Amino acid sequence: MLSQKVYQSPLGPILLVSNETALVGLWFQGQQHYAAHYQLNHIPNQFAKPILLAENWLDQYFAGQNPDPQLVSLHPAVTPFQSRVLTALQRVPYGTTTTYSELAAAVPTKSARAVGNAIGRNPISLLIPCHRVLGKNGQLTGYAGGLDRKRFLLQLEQSHTKNGA
Repeated sequence: MLSQKVYQSPLGPILLVSNETALVGLWFQGQQHYAAHYQLNHIPNQFAKPILLAENWLDQYFAGQNPDPQLVSLHPAVTPFQSRVLTALQRVPYGTTTTYSELAAAVPTKSARAVGNAIGRNPISLLIPCHRVLGKNGQLTGYAGGLDRKRFLLQLEQSHTKNGA
């Protein structure tokens, strides 16, 4: 059975969706691919342990505490290729960035565009840190939650990394 809850973040409402054992979705309100294929009107707003764990993680994250993403069990409903891309994303350390081309080499695939498409459909933003991916010349590009949010998240992580967090 699925559960949902809206978390109020400094960047606006974030929708959390989980089953009994894992978080299956985390989206900024209004972002591309919001709620993916879930029919929200059929998912109750109720307590679920994965949602509570995600809320605690988000509280710590927005406070600059670099919480361990493994504290929240994740189960994104994605294709095998998307799964490989999301796994590679989870290896990008807090406060650092990578490029679509670097991720394409890590997956491996020759298509940075295919990697970008997979990242754009990431159903669990922040915990699977798609905001840490930049264009090949380090330019800010391609974030389903919007470039202003991406900029904020990168600055949050980099400022806390420089301060020893």
